[in-house]
Amino acid sequence: MMQRKNQPIINPLARLGINRKFASSPVKFFSRGTSPTRPAIRRPSAPPDSPSPEEPLRLVPLGGLEEVGRNMSFFEYKDEIVIVDMGIQFPEEDTPGIDWIIPNISYLEPKRKNIRAVVLTHGHMDHIGAVPYLLAKLGNPPIYTTALTGAIVEKRHSEFPNVPKPNIEKIKNGDKVKVGKYFDLEFFGVAHTIPDTMGVVIKSPVGNIVHFADFRIEYDNKSNPQGLEEYEHVAKLGIHTLMVDSTNASEEGRSVSERVVEKNLEELFKKAEGRIIVGIFASLLTRIDEIIRIADRMGRVVALNGRSMKDYVQIAQNLGCIKTKKGALVPIEEINKYKDQKVIILTTGAQGESNAGLMKIVTGEHRQVTIKPGDMVIFSSSIIPGNERGVQILKDNLCRQGADVHSSGLVDLHASGHAPKEDIKTVIKILKPKFVIPIHGHYFMRAANSVTAREMGIPKENVILMDNGQVAEVTKDKLRVTGEQVPAFYVMVDGLGVGDVEEVVLRDRKMLAEEGMVVVITTIDKVTGRVLKNPDIISRGFIYLKENQSMLNEIRERIRGIISRIHNPQEIESDYLKTLIREQIGQFLYNKTRRRPMILPVVIEI
Repeated sequence: MMQRKNQPIINPLARLGINRKFASSPVKFFSRGTSPTRPAIRRPSAPPDSPSPEEPLRLVPLGGLEEVGRNMSFFEYKDEIVIVDMGIQFPEEDTPGIDWIIPNISYLEPKRKNIRAVVLTHGHMDHIGAVPYLLAKLGNPPIYTTALTGAIVEKRHSEFPNVPKPNIEKIKNGDKVKVGKYFDLEFFGVAHTIPDTMGVVIKSPVGNIVHFADFRIEYDNKSNPQGLEEYEHVAKLGIHTLMVDSTNASEEGRSVSERVVEKNLEELFKKAEGRIIVGIFASLLTRIDEIIRIADRMGRVVALNGRSMKDYVQIAQNLGCIKTKKGALVPIEEINKYKDQKVIILTTGAQGESNAGLMKIVTGEHRQVTIKPGDMVIFSSSIIPGNERGVQILKDNLCRQGADVHSSGLVDLHASGHAPKEDIKTVIKILKPKFVIPIHGHYFMRAANSVTAREMGIPKENVILMDNGQVAEVTKDKLRVTGEQVPAFYVMVDGLGVGDVEEVVLRDRKMLAEEGMVVVITTIDKVTGRVLKNPDIISRGFIYLKENQSMLNEIRERIRGIISRIHNPQEIESDYLKTLIREQIGQFLYNKTRRRPMILPVVIEI
């Protein structure tokens, strides 16, 4: 891994709060393409106030700089704050049982009255998914976003009845908005895998900071780049700092055009002799629209599988982002009315999620769809890091059931929404920023992006690699990372609980998963302190009791021995006895097995 001089390697567990200065801080929670013409400005925009020379702007990433997901940053100048994105992160191997990981807003909560705006760049969950969990605690500030993203946020909010309705100000590419004494916002379109994705120029007293969101450059059939006029307009504003997507920064070349993907998908569809099942993210609306249009040309109907898939497509239809002919979409319950050669099923679950649509089809849990020999299954999405094993198992099971499985490899069946190296070079060349901050990705990805920036002539000292929680002070001529750190360790959502699963809980879960547990139930006479019956031993995930009777008997004898060695057993406190049993039985089992199961002593006094 590339590493800055004197920069320590980040331990992933540090994000849980271990060995962090703020580990003990309490965290409280309540529960594409771009337009060829620039739209008219909706709101007047006054120039920002002149700053005092010594007053810096504070730039702080709260997520997205040490992982893929959980994207959130804020900009603070004097008593005003602007936030960009509030995303979720999928759980990791070292966060068992967790539903989502969300940004930590401990620093922002006391300053909620200073928050002037929340900007949501697009409708993917890693950029908007945390809004229902965080918005109320931040004082429900106004959200500036496009119509599609706003509709998705409102739909998600409807699932949280106790959360205040979001205050959404819908904007268009080219709009300018003044959100306080010191901040102006100007929005511009970028290409991504979901319509209505936008970047934002944050105009501040120290200069213009551009946040590019997730982006790629789209190309036409002759490989000519599209939408660059948006970036050329931004460049004329004069760019102080460019915050640029790093997810695919280590990938050589340019983005694969959606036109290429569409052509490859259609050619593959023509080879299918039966049903076509496409595994895809529900939010890849650009691709979903392409597939619906291909199906129409081929005389196939399309059925949507998965609640989120239906919700996203319905929202896109309502806003005119997806236009379908009557009868093009049919309910999944009615696909058996059509010949297999006339059906395409779009389903969630391309990441191997156990509770998603494709997995239910494979396991036989789906009520309407099962895999048939001759079905063509296509994975038209990239694999999120960490999901590789689940996706491979899913593909294996599909093949075992007779499906013809295809994914991107020899043929491009998916185009990433994240810019590779040559696209990033194009943007830097056009914008000519003074400073570059690589964002969105693991350190390796961002380090690769820093190399690209230097190759484009940005001085090494002006390419800043930050980590979550670090504070950068920005002046007209400088950008430096200070020694200050704000809380940015993981806040985890587990069921209805938000922020109540901390490191100790995860440690216990990992211990149970790796070592198992042993429950020791001891019944003693409350008066004499004698053991009244043979101690009961319950093992889960440690040993198979029926095959280890001798070890069980040794455990029972040791428990009797522990109690017999106590001077006045009738006066012993049960908590002290539990500690003795836990420590001595735990050491005994380690000596016997070299494993450390969780010991749960239960003392019953009669």
